[in-house]
Amino acid sequence: MSRIVTIAATQMSCGDNCADNLDHAEEMVRHAVKDGAQIVLLQELFETQYFCKDQDASYFQLARPLKGNPIIARFSSIARELSVVLPFSFFEETYNTHFNSLVMIDADGSVLDLYRKSHIPDGPGYQEKFYFTPGNTGFRVWDTAYGCIGCAICWDQWFPEAARAMALQGAELLLYPSAIGNEPLANSQVDSSAHWRRVMQGHAGANLIPVIVSNRTGIEIGHTLDVTFYGSSFITDATGAVIADAKQKKEAVILGTFDLDELRAERIKWGVFRDRRPQLYNIITA
Repeated sequence: MSRIVTIAATQMSCGDNCADNLDHAEEMVRHAVKDGAQIVLLQELFETQYFCKDQDASYFQLARPLKGNPIIARFSSIARELSVVLPFSFFEETYNTHFNSLVMIDADGSVLDLYRKSHIPDGPGYQEKFYFTPGNTGFRVWDTAYGCIGCAICWDQWFPEAARAMALQGAELLLYPSAIGNEPLANSQVDSSAHWRRVMQGHAGANLIPVIVSNRTGIEIGHTLDVTFYGSSFITDATGAVIADAKQKKEAVILGTFDLDELRAERIKWGVFRDRRPQLYNIITA
């Protein structure tokens, strides 16, 4: 019997009221499930506006530990009620250290292992190194009610090694919650959305695994600069072809349906993993 799964990616703008953002995220999850989704990917750090535009120590007050986190408890209850899998992005505090983290909430509401963002960007508009320590969990996959899911976070998506590491652990779907927009450089406003999309399409094609991306949209005003988040959330098939996408400036819920057993058979037939030569790849770790 084939394992058919429908997955959704949401795309929303975030305001300065955390409660409103959380309510809106719940509405989008319920919308996606009503449309048939069994897995719903919400964007990176959706509880707040993207605070990493500036270096401001007051934002550390937004961080919470994993244990006893009331927001995770709320979405765990939603997952259990709706029988939906929810990868959940949050700002984690553990003693004196802070991470950009994610837990996988399974369809019964159980909170599975933690992943901490591995690659931390630093540049105009994206000053994440001020807030986040590089993750120490390594890349992870989760066996959920609806398949084995690999999930990494935003800047991780530019690194093919991350996608391959998840694929080698048995990921059947590759998910990336994101917060990315224009690059507010000194003399230009660079829109990297087409490049960003092509990179992840390559991850899908190279590993023969669908890629699902959720990004925020809207203009967010910082202390020193503004960032226009370019939306463009999308879902690819296992060859990298885009099968569902959202516009740049509109909120959306997009869906894709996959036969995981059929995709596994295709991966085996292609021989991509059979013909790997790991002994030749040492330069990657140099």
